[in-house]
Amino acid sequence: MNRNEFLKALGLVGVSTMLPGGKVGAGNSAADAATVPQGVDCVLIPQETRGPYPLDLSGDSTKFRQDITEGRPGVSLDLTLTIVNINNNCSPVPNARVDIWQTDKEGVYSGYSQPGANTVGQTFMRGIQMTDASGQVRFHTIYPGWYNGRVTHIHFEVFLNSVLSATSQMAFPENITQQVYASPLYAGRGQNTSVPTNAQDNVFAAPASALQYQMLTLAANTATGGYDGTLTVGVNAPAAGITALEPETGGQFKLAQNAPNPFRDRTTFRFSLVETSQVELLVFDLSGGKLVTLLDGRMEAGERTLDWDGSVEGARLPSGNYIYQLTVENSAGRFRQCKVLTMV
Repeated sequence: MNRNEFLKALGLVGVSTMLPGGKVGAGNSAADAATVPQGVDCVLIPQETRGPYPLDLSGDSTKFRQDITEGRPGVSLDLTLTIVNINNNCSPVPNARVDIWQTDKEGVYSGYSQPGANTVGQTFMRGIQMTDASGQVRFHTIYPGWYNGRVTHIHFEVFLNSVLSATSQMAFPENITQQVYASPLYAGRGQNTSVPTNAQDNVFAAPASALQYQMLTLAANTATGGYDGTLTVGVNAPAAGITALEPETGGQFKLAQNAPNPFRDRTTFRFSLVETSQVELLVFDLSGGKLVTLLDGRMEAGERTLDWDGSVEGARLPSGNYIYQLTVENSAGRFRQCKVLTMV
């Protein structure tokens, strides 16, 4: 299995429309307090347009990355997005795919011919990550620039087992944006005079009350000289998990989350097959590089388990997040599914 096939497994979109929307008020029970992030209402992220410049890069393993800048200059911005399930007290959603894209500091998108720039074939400021056991993804980028007709923003989409669940945008506090655009790296273009405030933006303005759920919380990062940004994203997943949203399995297998997870010394993979199949279980790092083949052989139908001590060629992998992929091939075809494991 090569890196390109690995990322294609993450990007198989089985349903092209969004799931139904909804809103659940945060409760007051002890269970609610344990799952709803402090200070966050348990609400569905407002759904927004993808805009004129989306690109599906899920078939390109090099875009499965945390640093999306490709060396472009700008004020450093480190993003942490937490994906939560509004139908389950805003509990974290692991194994969700998150795609983000934005402009560079000049207000230019990669991949398109646009006013003042032609970047066809380029891919800067775009990236893909999968959420860990805490429902989080992290990206390193820069503070986006502005272009005529829009206020400062970053686009993102969330996929639950390859089903598109949310399309939205991140908003920025106006006072910080003004400070950034007055800094030396951005002063050449200056302030956004076309849409100077979030309230005047034709996307964020309707309804104005929804903006609070898209607004990044920014904190100065003294180490980078830039900012750390955080946002909690509520998505509409089944209350009992996301196992019902697995079109890529073709009904040929079920892959459980490894347990325990996170793990230190040993974990167990569990899956079930509906018929005799050729089965492959691989582990990848977060750049899409294959680390180890744990299983490659023909197996009969039924429940299966496999133990792993977290080592590759006798050496234990460093603590962190990794992705495991199960591929099942039989008379019905070839089917894959990926999940995230965490070593501590």
